[in-house]
Order: sequence, then C-alpha cells, then structure tokens
Amino acid sequence: MAFFASTILSVVVLRWVPVYFTPLMFIRLAQQKANHQELTLHHHWVSIEEISPSLSTAVMASEDAHFLEHHGFDFKAIEQAAMRNIKNPHKSKHGASTISQQTAKNVFLWPGRSWIRKGFEVYFTVMIELCWSKQRIMEVYLNSIEMGDGIYGADAVAEWHFGTTASELSKRQCALIAASLPNPRRFNSANPSSYMKRRQQRILHEMRFVTPLSHE
Repeated sequence: MAFFASTILSVVVLRWVPVYFTPLMFIRLAQQKANHQELTLHHHWVSIEEISPSLSTAVMASEDAHFLEHHGFDFKAIEQAAMRNIKNPHKSKHGASTISQQTAKNVFLWPGRSWIRKGFEVYFTVMIELCWSKQRIMEVYLNSIEMGDGIYGADAVAEWHFGTTASELSKRQCALIAASLPNPRRFNSANPSSYMKRRQQRILHEMRFVTPLSHE
C-alpha cells in the first residue's frame, strides 16, 4: 500500500513539477568521483514551448515513430525486435523501448536490463501514460535524457554542443542530437562521425513523415 501510494503521488506531482534531477544524474556523478574525474552536470529545465519543435519530431523519427498513437508500448516494434534477436542471437540485442518507457526509466528508475527493473519500467510507463499528456511526457523526456557526457536535456546540449538555446536549434542540429541518442556518451553531436552524419540524413528524411507534436 505504501509503495503504490508513494509512486502514484510521485507521478501525479511530476505531472506539473519540473524534474531537476534524475537517478542517472547521481549515478554518473558517482562514477565520475570513482574515476577521479571532475564532477560535471549540465542541466537546465525549460518548458516544451521553449524547445524547438523540430527536436520532438526528430526524436520521434529516430526513437518512436508511433509515439502519438500508442499507449506506452509499441507492440509491433517489440515483436519485430524479438524476431530479429531470435534470428541473430549472437549479435547485439535490438530494443523497442518507446519514448514513454525511456521517460519512465529516466525519471523513476536506474539503468540496467534485469527483469525486476523492466517490471518497474512497465508499471511506471502505464502510470505516466494514464496521468500525463503526450506533451508532458515529451517535455520531461527532452529535459531529462542524457545527451552527452555530463549533459542532460535539450537546453544544456544546445548550449554546450551548439552555442545556442533549445528554442533556437535548427532542424539539422535536432536531427544530429537525435542521431546521438542510442549512445550519447559515445556519439558526440558536437563532433559527429561519418556514421552519425548518415544517421542524421536518415532522420531528416523520416521527419517528413512524422506528425508534429502539438504544444497545446
């Protein structure tokens, strides 16, 4: 009863309250300290109206094309990923996490692939889909996701990688940020590799077929 009451309260409160810190931010700080690195955390919360609309379109094109249509889980994508993993068991595993699932993980949970964590992820995904609008889920996602080493959210990556603000990001910059999201600590949107530039072009192409997110 205490678990359900506290988690429901947390989800309801965060429907309106900005998410200034996430578990991953503290985990990364602990890793930096353990490695005797300078503690680095760049994060500025901004409203969805202060983020270039092209960024939400780019992340949908890259991460979750059916974000506006599903209720937290893209079962067709899950089935396709499962089939690819069965056919190629020795290759890296394909995932099918939606933006809603990634938001639930970023805000309430920790990184990992255990079944226990995945179960909690399903629970929190259902909760935020029930309590939050799609606009709010995207707003929290774009503010909390890791976008570089010590960089979290759209406004921080805009400042540190492009010398601008989240609202002023160009369509090409947004596509480049989205191209880094599979592994933003490896793929640097400030210094893109040829692989990232190819991903950027594919995302720019796919963005033409994605329904833009309404900010109303």
